[in-house]
Amino acid sequence: MGDPAPQPTGGTWHVPLRRTPQQARSKARLTRVLQAAERVLIGEGVQALTTTRIAAEAQVSVGSLYQYLPDRDAIIDALAAGYFARLESAMEDLVRAAAAEQWDDPVGVLIDVYAAIYRTEHGFRALWFGSSLTDQTRAADREHKRRMADGVRRILLTLGVARDDEALARACHAAVLAADALAQEAFRRDPEGDPGLLDEAGLMLRGYLAGVAARYERP
Repeated sequence: MGDPAPQPTGGTWHVPLRRTPQQARSKARLTRVLQAAERVLIGEGVQALTTTRIAAEAQVSVGSLYQYLPDRDAIIDALAAGYFARLESAMEDLVRAAAAEQWDDPVGVLIDVYAAIYRTEHGFRALWFGSSLTDQTRAADREHKRRMADGVRRILLTLGVARDDEALARACHAAVLAADALAQEAFRRDPEGDPGLLDEAGLMLRGYLAGVAARYERP
């Protein structure tokens, strides 16, 4: 059946919707619709994400679905927003953990956590590898990567290896862009993540972030 669709935070969906459900019954129906959309995405591919197919899978009327998600682009945008939220939640957990734990290998921790997410988020992989992202989702992805880069920046600051400035923010953004490209290729090659490519990603990021940290060392 696949993993469940992202759940609402604080009672509301942080996804682009035609209208926001207010009543508990409407919120439950939307949850069921997004779970159905993810099942179809995983089982049949992104091209199957039509309002008719999703309504049938969710056992709701097309008219009921149309209130929130009027077409395939809206369904893709909503699913992508949920995946972004899960990834960013994992980053927030890592930021908090960095303040409480001693990490001998921060890059290894980050790669292990996100590789585990790639392995379990079958819908995320199906969406990204399906080459059907909308313009809105691509724009949202760019902002998502900036938020992820900010998480890396905060981790480095928490670990005391850098000083907070524009150069650090830029370096963290570059690291996230590079890591994302390598992760996608690793999971295109192997559903479990090509171990050799993930190892190379770790080596590259350790060297790069070590260079970033060295900029801030006192003479």
